[in-house]
Amino acid sequence: MAETINNLKVFSLYEVTKSIEKTLAARYGSPFWVRAEMIRLNHYRHSGHCYPDLVEKKEGKIIAQLRSTLWADTYERVNRRFLNITKEPLRDGITIMFSARVTFHPIHGLSLHILDIDPSFTLGEMEREKQETIARLKQENVFEENKKLAFPVLPRRIAIISVETSKGYADFLNVIETNPWGYKFFHMLFPSLLQGEHAVHALLNQFRRIKKVKSHFDVVAIIRGGGGDVGLSCYNDYELAKEIAGFPLPVLTGIGHSTNETVVELIANRNNITPTKLAEFFIQCFHNFSVPLKDNQQNLVDLARYVIDNAESLIIKQSEYLAVLSQKVIESNRSHLSHLAETQQIHIRNYLLASRKELEQIENKLAILNPVNVLKRGYSITCLNNKTLKQATAVKAGDEITTRLFKGKIISVVKSKQEK
Repeated sequence: MAETINNLKVFSLYEVTKSIEKTLAARYGSPFWVRAEMIRLNHYRHSGHCYPDLVEKKEGKIIAQLRSTLWADTYERVNRRFLNITKEPLRDGITIMFSARVTFHPIHGLSLHILDIDPSFTLGEMEREKQETIARLKQENVFEENKKLAFPVLPRRIAIISVETSKGYADFLNVIETNPWGYKFFHMLFPSLLQGEHAVHALLNQFRRIKKVKSHFDVVAIIRGGGGDVGLSCYNDYELAKEIAGFPLPVLTGIGHSTNETVVELIANRNNITPTKLAEFFIQCFHNFSVPLKDNQQNLVDLARYVIDNAESLIIKQSEYLAVLSQKVIESNRSHLSHLAETQQIHIRNYLLASRKELEQIENKLAILNPVNVLKRGYSITCLNNKTLKQATAVKAGDEITTRLFKGKIISVVKSKQEK
């Protein structure tokens, strides 16, 4: 009961809380359905109870928030249904539609007591989010970008995003490392969470790490196995899908499930159902290269042998033909040379005779021009200072001149001269 203090009617806190409890119980006597985003499940393993934090957002801002309770037996029942229908467990960050009662406790305050959750509604919300991601990627013209990247002929250097202890990762390594053909692969693990609320952030971090060293790899492989179809909603995340769509290396997936493909699988350069199938795909790439190469090698050997055999046969035939032809050419040239020798001898003989006659004629001319023969005919040669005089102007009175005759010479002194 209220008490009067200083003429004021005063209620105790307990009375107020009990009044609220009574009022809410009268107003919300029956359970009702609510739609909200469960940002945190707050599951306590030791008790099995959950205390989900529920919010409603508008344009990215929280406009309502309330805590709730989900007792262990209800949680186990609802979680089993979620796994059967959505292929995912109850987890943080999903939108749920649930049946609840309003409860108010004097100490714990207001909360919603969850009685049931409809997994079909959440499945629809997950599909809606998936379709929204696909629509955004197509609107931004990046949906097919990774598929357009040229795939290497021999994808030998593989950056692997997986969990080191994953069975799928172990299966993948077993296939590529023990292949009976001895194909060699270089691979490096970039460890990451592959499901759950933190998976998107972890995957994005590893993609950013690989991008820094992209020149060392040919492709990226996301390998997840052993988890069935549970925990795949992270592969419909827009940010993750956009990073993969625009990644500079071909991205391949082997995340081990058989339901409808996730967005990441739809935009990946290649998609395989399981890690084992992905490993077999890599081996098949080497087959596609090596088998034709071996066939071509044998074809090349056969062709070379055929060319060599034909060449040897042709060389033998040409050698025989060349021997015969050479003999004919030699005989023909020998006859021609003999004829040329005879003709040359005649030419030389005639040339010598003609030259001898010409020399005789020159000798006769020289003999006629010989000064001795000129002197014999009564001519003489007059010299001054041992130089032949050709005209009177070259001497003067008193010069001593020498006159050479056929026999002997006369030395005279010039008394006078007549120039004409």
